[in-house]
Amino acid sequence: MKKYNESIRALGMGGVNIEIIAVESKDVEAVGALARRIWQHAYTEIIPQPQIDYMLAQRYNPQRISSELKVDGIWWDKVTVNGKLAGFAATLRTDEPGEMKLDKLYVDPDCQRMGLGGRLIEHVSARAREEGCMTLILAVNKGNERAIAAYRKNGFEVRMATVVDIGGGFFMDDFIMAKSLV
Repeated sequence: MKKYNESIRALGMGGVNIEIIAVESKDVEAVGALARRIWQHAYTEIIPQPQIDYMLAQRYNPQRISSELKVDGIWWDKVTVNGKLAGFAATLRTDEPGEMKLDKLYVDPDCQRMGLGGRLIEHVSARAREEGCMTLILAVNKGNERAIAAYRKNGFEVRMATVVDIGGGFFMDDFIMAKSLV
């Protein structure tokens, strides 16, 4: 198995070059733009547009992403297909010993159904194991049935339901899902 901080390259079907590597400062604008595109596709029927706008501004502004790239214990990774940005993931250590959180995982709608989300999950799972973690957790909106099904397919199970006030008069109504890494 490759170390998590190395580039992982694979030729998929039809000679498609898929690569998972760390997000760099030069990628910040592109990651933010992709997040906006994905969120407009994925969330418009799940949460109201003002909440989408609020959360994008809160989580995907260039300053925040750039800042997180410098924090020990937070990792941003991107997946490219033939050199083009196709998705990203962000993981972080939690306060819970032996646990890492998959905080963000998004794949361009044009690149879904290629196994890229599963490859990102494998990648971050390998990192979590190398960091001594036995569990990978995530939060997913209760109404995001496609994502919930994809996470279940990749070994996650619902641990609990939660509602979190994120400010601005908005709430995240999520399932916390967990996957054992042992």
